[in-house]
Amino acid sequence: MTTETTERFRAAVAKGDPAALEELFTEDIRLFSPVKFTPFEGRPMVLGLFGVLLRTFEDFRYVGHFEGEASTSAEGAQEPSEILLFRATVNGKEIHGIDLLQFGEDGRIKEFTVMVRPMSAVHALGEAVLRGLAADGLVPDGTAH
Repeated sequence: MTTETTERFRAAVAKGDPAALEELFTEDIRLFSPVKFTPFEGRPMVLGLFGVLLRTFEDFRYVGHFEGEASTSAEGAQEPSEILLFRATVNGKEIHGIDLLQFGEDGRIKEFTVMVRPMSAVHALGEAVLRGLAADGLVPDGTAH
């Protein structure tokens, strides 16, 4: 079931369709980002963030896929997990990264962790995401970090 969720997630991202992600996320999803210390929490906020990310990334593509188990941050229990490797560009900066998807018992994504490199790309991504979140009214200007 988790592989099906992952494939549907990849298809929605490839189409640039954040609305198609809604049913793939648990209501209480937590997204851990490299640009914010605390997680983005709840389906409405995470969907809003994906709307910003899909507009921000240029030439986004997944280039690899791994399956296994990993401890979640919330419960610490081993849960089914998948890692998607990606490449993209933000403001002319090449980004290499991974998305770690961790699934609940119902097969939906309950934790999502994004890791990117290099540091200059993290900085460019953080600035672009903050502007997008503020423009969409999801955070007041200057509070996303």
